[in-house]
Amino acid sequence: RKGTLLINNLFSIAAAILMGTSELAKTFEVIIISRVVMGIFAGLASNVVPMFLGEMSPKNLRGAVGVVPQLFITIGILAAQILGLNSILGNAKGWPVLLGLTGIPSLIQLLTLPFFPESPRYLLIQKGNEEQARRALQRLRGREDVDDEIQEMYQENQSEKEEGQFSVLSLFTFRGLRWQLISIIVMMAGQQLSGVNGVFYYADRIFESAGVHSSSIQYVTVSIGAINVVMTLLAVFIVESLGRRILLLAGFVLCSASCAILTLALNLQTTVSWMSYLSIVCVIAYIIGHAIGPSPIPAVMITEMFLQSSRPAAFMVGGSVHWLSNFTVGLVFLYMEAGLGPYSFLIFCAICVATMLYIFFIVPETKNKTFMEINRIMAKRNKVEVQESKE
Repeated sequence: RKGTLLINNLFSIAAAILMGTSELAKTFEVIIISRVVMGIFAGLASNVVPMFLGEMSPKNLRGAVGVVPQLFITIGILAAQILGLNSILGNAKGWPVLLGLTGIPSLIQLLTLPFFPESPRYLLIQKGNEEQARRALQRLRGREDVDDEIQEMYQENQSEKEEGQFSVLSLFTFRGLRWQLISIIVMMAGQQLSGVNGVFYYADRIFESAGVHSSSIQYVTVSIGAINVVMTLLAVFIVESLGRRILLLAGFVLCSASCAILTLALNLQTTVSWMSYLSIVCVIAYIIGHAIGPSPIPAVMITEMFLQSSRPAAFMVGGSVHWLSNFTVGLVFLYMEAGLGPYSFLIFCAICVATMLYIFFIVPETKNKTFMEINRIMAKRNKVEVQESKE
């Protein structure tokens, strides 16, 4: 995990340097190429970071630690919104600096990550090195006695020895992981197709149509980014007490209700004066709903619903669905808006409701359970038996 992240930083740093010097070189093609390279970096990082953190975390903190990557994504979005203000770097002179700054977090990670331990599960189960795994666990837990976790890893290893390492293709054909795979596809697609990027990409236009003055829109957008950070931070603190399911369900309920009311508000704002304010409230409510559940929790669930041998392939599938759905919303929303107007948010509402119903009936609560306990719960749904060590 560490090696992948370290090499991945080179993509981000190279892209940042090229984007930062593009105006000096007087070439827009370099920006396009750099954005492609940055996309490679983002795709890898968004999958490997939650997997790495999930494998290192103790079971009682796995949810909270799993939400932290999403917290820092929202902090990054907020930082970009602030630095991108016209009065700071979002202007003709400042934009090369703005794009060049993206390499600084990667540079910090490149210099500091070598001093952190590797994933103990990776060291023990995939590398077969108990001594290194034990040392890594002792550093992470701050105590000498880690025998219980080492034993749990051996049980996990024994349970999946017969299957071997999973590829994406074998993941799709293996009956024992059928419902886990369907669940992550539904949750990852629901996360993006629920319209979060439709709301974020086009929030400016929603505010403008709601009567906010054009010079103030960017500041309203920054305040929405701040709300996103605060609510994701709240999710970090409550995910271990309330559990994963309740946050996912509550989040999708709030998102679906917001989309439905937003449709009504946008339709009536020309005839009813206060409807424009209601549409802003709906956008804020939607962001709150998405930040507490649909945004951070699906990546946590991928870590928890798959064992070591199938987890990388599961993250590859989940990440692909995530970015394809993100791309689809970005590409299609303009045409939806042109053809359907405010009613386009009813499509997002329907997707939120469908995802919520699936989670309610199929996805189990994984709070405070070991990977093996979650595996046993899903094995019953898949109607297969779990191989376990006699010892």
